[in-house]
Amino acid sequence: QKNSCVLPEDLKNFYLMTDGFQMTWSVKTDDTPMPLGSMVINSVSKLCRLGGSSMYTLPNAPTLADLEDDTDEEGNGDKPEKPHFDSRSLIFELDACNGNGKVCLVYKHAKPVVSPETEIWFLDRALYWHFLTKTFTAYYRLLITHLGLPQWQYAFTSYGVSPQAKQWFNMYKPITINTALLSEEADSFVNKLDPNKVFKSKNKTPVIKKKLPSQPAGSQKSHTSTTSSKTSSLAGNSSRK
Repeated sequence: QKNSCVLPEDLKNFYLMTDGFQMTWSVKTDDTPMPLGSMVINSVSKLCRLGGSSMYTLPNAPTLADLEDDTDEEGNGDKPEKPHFDSRSLIFELDACNGNGKVCLVYKHAKPVVSPETEIWFLDRALYWHFLTKTFTAYYRLLITHLGLPQWQYAFTSYGVSPQAKQWFNMYKPITINTALLSEEADSFVNKLDPNKVFKSKNKTPVIKKKLPSQPAGSQKSHTSTTSSKTSSLAGNSSRK
């Protein structure tokens, strides 16, 4: 009522179930827990509007609306029209992203009447807009599938995540970084298990024994020499007779 707008149906159902959401998880490095993942949806009381007040308490202080530039390209090609900081749009913060930017619920058409259609956008630290999803449900799925990794929203920007964040992605979400490989080879991320290598120690290869000759070569020679000696002795006996 304060902002003269109605929440989208999926987000309203979410708030009817739980007033916000926060889940964090850590990794152990040298037996010391280190906070890593963070998934946050602000509560209704923290669903603050952006751009409505000045950045400083000084008189005539600049506001976010002063950053508007009508010369920016909007809605060209496949790019959707970006939100506005002035009265043309209503922007509410869903997640502060630990200071890495802001995920916002955006009503892009607020004049003359606020349109019920909303979108989810990401506002980076340089105050540039990046489109995420058309519905809150789709964004919630992205939040869960990206495990709340640091700076995961930057994967949907033209400049991508930082090198440090990319290391965490390669460890816990490699498919997000290597999407080009996935499009080229459908089985590039399939776990190819080779049982022969895994169970190599258990499967003993049978030893093929060579069939040895019945008699060694030395015995054959001695047998031959004995035979020849017998033959010569017989020949001598016959000659004597």
